[in-house]
Amino acid sequence: MKRKVLILIISLFLIIISVLVLMLKNKNTDVASYIDKKPVENTKDFTIGDKVDSLNGVYVYYNGPVNNVVGRNVAADGYNIGQKYQCVEFVKRYYYQFLHHKMPDSYGHAKDFFDTKLKDGQKNNSRGLTQYCNPSRSKPKINDLVIYGGTKYNPYGHVAIISYVSNHEIEIIQQNPGPNAISRVKYPLERVNGKWKIHNENISGWLRK
Repeated sequence: MKRKVLILIISLFLIIISVLVLMLKNKNTDVASYIDKKPVENTKDFTIGDKVDSLNGVYVYYNGPVNNVVGRNVAADGYNIGQKYQCVEFVKRYYYQFLHHKMPDSYGHAKDFFDTKLKDGQKNNSRGLTQYCNPSRSKPKINDLVIYGGTKYNPYGHVAIISYVSNHEIEIIQQNPGPNAISRVKYPLERVNGKWKIHNENISGWLRK
């Protein structure tokens, strides 16, 4: 009797798994990524300068080692976009090409995009954008420019663009995260005491046009 019950349970389990796999295939979803949410490292051998991702027609380029630089990207009108293919170069190129925005101060390390002297919601005159702190009363939006502070291993900080927002998480798209890292990462988003917090302690805040 016990054996029959066990066989029945196993059969039901296999049927449920089969149905789940079928549903995911119909939605063109990668089953492995659905079960395991941990980002998978790039396995393709990219060459520096290869296109690896894009948002609204603006490409993310592979840069290899984080300290690598292959010259400076300067727009036809003389605007300094940044050193190729650093993280700063991508976010400034995105704002320049897609949002038609030129920063008054077009230089500086990634962490310098966040002005620690400003309060939440004040204008960051150096970048010509409104600055929000993490946490902020203003919920992050798509196209916001996220700023990470410096760390022991990366004293210059990091910047990225928000590519997706829900009430529970955000997704960022980034350039130059490292040779084996991926271009898109998700972080939990939570509203506590009237403020929206991105759960990554290195994120200082975000800028918005």
